[in-house]
Amino acid sequence: MQISNLETLPGHRIVRHLGLVSGNTVRAKHVGRDIAASLKNLVGGELRGYSELLAEARTEAIARMIQRANEMGANAVLNVRLSTASITQGAAELFAYGTAVIVEPETP
Repeated sequence: MQISNLETLPGHRIVRHLGLVSGNTVRAKHVGRDIAASLKNLVGGELRGYSELLAEARTEAIARMIQRANEMGANAVLNVRLSTASITQGAAELFAYGTAVIVEPETP
């Protein structure tokens, strides 16, 4: 499966458009991460616990999007975008979406 945030895939042509695919996950803060973040706010710097949480959420959302594209028979997802939203205090959604397509290499 090829994934790209471009509208086309260089060296390939789109032979079939299959439609929108998406994947999401909602993650809540961990109490330990929340305490560490509160302490870090006093001195400044990266909130590593939250960075790790978002990285895990991003990986999971993209994996779910790819799974849906595979179910549709796609071999690529183009124009991939990521979005976040606050669901409730202490919980956020990470949403990945793109266009499922079938591509083939261009012949010279």
